Amino acid sequence: MSGQTEETPVPGSGTGTAAAAPVAAVPEVPGTTIPSPAGPPDTAAVRASRSAPPVNGTSVARGGSAVRSTAATGPGTVLGNRYRLVLRVGSDLSAGAEFWRAEDTILQRDVGVTVLRRLPADEADEDPEGTARAGEMILRALRSGGFEHPGCARLLDVLAAGSPGVPSDVLGAAVTEWVADHSLTEAVAGGLIKPLRAARMVQQLAAAAEEAHGRGLVLGTDHPQRIRVTGDGRAQVAFVLPRPGLTPEDDVRGLGAVLYTLLTSRWPLSGSDAARAGLPSPERDEHGAPAPPSALRPGVPVELDAVCTAALGAHGAGPVVGRVHTAAAVHRMIGEVVREDDRAAIFPPEHDGVPAEPGDVWQAKTRRAAPQPPDRRRKLLIGLGVLGAGVLVVLGYLGVQVGAMFGESRGPAIVVGDNAAAGAPVPTTPGGPAASVAVSGVSLEVYDRTGDRDNPADVERAVDGDPATSWSTFTYKQQLPALKPGVGLMASFASVEQLSRLSVRSPSAGTVVEIRSAPSADAELGETQLLATQTLGAGTTTISLADSQPTQHVLVWITKLSGGGDANVSQIDELTFYRAGL
Repeated sequence: MSGQTEETPVPGSGTGTAAAAPVAAVPEVPGTTIPSPAGPPDTAAVRASRSAPPVNGTSVARGGSAVRSTAATGPGTVLGNRYRLVLRVGSDLSAGAEFWRAEDTILQRDVGVTVLRRLPADEADEDPEGTARAGEMILRALRSGGFEHPGCARLLDVLAAGSPGVPSDVLGAAVTEWVADHSLTEAVAGGLIKPLRAARMVQQLAAAAEEAHGRGLVLGTDHPQRIRVTGDGRAQVAFVLPRPGLTPEDDVRGLGAVLYTLLTSRWPLSGSDAARAGLPSPERDEHGAPAPPSALRPGVPVELDAVCTAALGAHGAGPVVGRVHTAAAVHRMIGEVVREDDRAAIFPPEHDGVPAEPGDVWQAKTRRAAPQPPDRRRKLLIGLGVLGAGVLVVLGYLGVQVGAMFGESRGPAIVVGDNAAAGAPVPTTPGGPAASVAVSGVSLEVYDRTGDRDNPADVERAVDGDPATSWSTFTYKQQLPALKPGVGLMASFASVEQLSRLSVRSPSAGTVVEIRSAPSADAELGETQLLATQTLGAGTTTISLADSQPTQHVLVWITKLSGGGDANVSQIDELTFYRAGL
């Protein structure tokens, strides 16, 4: 990407100058002529050699050096003697590609690795090893080696089948910079995104597609797990090696799909890709077209509705009125929407269903003030209590003096103190001191620091007020903490709350939960404070939080799952937090 420094040459690493590592041949693709480059790509070097068929588990590379084959590539496998696979974060079955977070063991940094696998269709296509398909995909990666843009991760290295250190079950791999922040699913799991912010998030991605198509390249924006969102709010192509048959028109539909997802939290293209990414599919009309974003969410501007509809169109249906076929047109349409929003910033915006953010120019009159830190709020309450007691003492003294001056009062006596101890009934009016009210507006997200989050798309069902809907963990073949230390739900409130209790409605008897207060929604587990531990029964379990301090974030941390054997899973139908009576 622009502004990034070139990769440091490391002897034997496969990346460097022409003097450090020559460019070797990639497997031949029938009907394809590989141009002779004047030198190696500036941003990616290819460590490939044409190999003979494996003999007794060993493939012989050009020059007579033997390369030991390794089957069942998975976490911990090192590719090219350099890139250690850490966590698989997605896959594109139509391309035979897996997406991994990996570690560059030489430069000690995270990288993204796209690994190519054999497909069952390869045998039917008279390509039983899949080498022709992989060769074409590797060739495309080579041609994109000099392409850099903020809308896509920079290509660092390319590994071809038969290269030293590449297992026999890997047909090729491409290494890119790691986009460490959020997957597309995680970006929309936290709640609705403002429509104009979603448009700005896709703007750079559309610009990258426009420039790539001008160079004869495709990006692969039509798969949700190839897209990640950076910390500064840019949608970016994070994984390369799209399927061979991909065209620029598929990229255009992908741009419309990414914008559609940011607006509605639904993926409008392949239903199988959506399910694999943990995203629901939208409803469709009789022609198979997805419902427009404004039909699923109020407040979406008609201009963004038009961008999505025009970009998605009807795949393979021929000319469609109002459809756009180029990334340049999508980029121009989104740019016009963003520029118009900048010009109209002096007028109050229409309500789009999302609360105003602290940095927004226009704030709703009902917007609550930013929450005070718990310690400061507690001190303020103590000070107000002392001040109130002092005022009562002064008023009582003045009342006595006034009574002495004007004679004995004939009204009913006022008893100051404990009415119950004096035999008088304690008033219990709704919302009074004896009442506790459920906290509203609770946002919820899956808390997991070790791997894929459990069903993040369903998490809001646990606080939607409907016990018929629910969230559940994955089904684990082993009990916690064999595979991970626990699974959590992080609840966040609009402001700091003093809680009295928590009710958990769940059919998963035997589930053990820890209730923890957290300084922030993304705090580490060690930064949280244990409030209570409870084993859930079947039905509603009430957990007392009477001794807790005011907090804005509460973690429901599951340390033991319900079930047993190879079917360990816990389900939560509803979480209800109750505010202490004031």
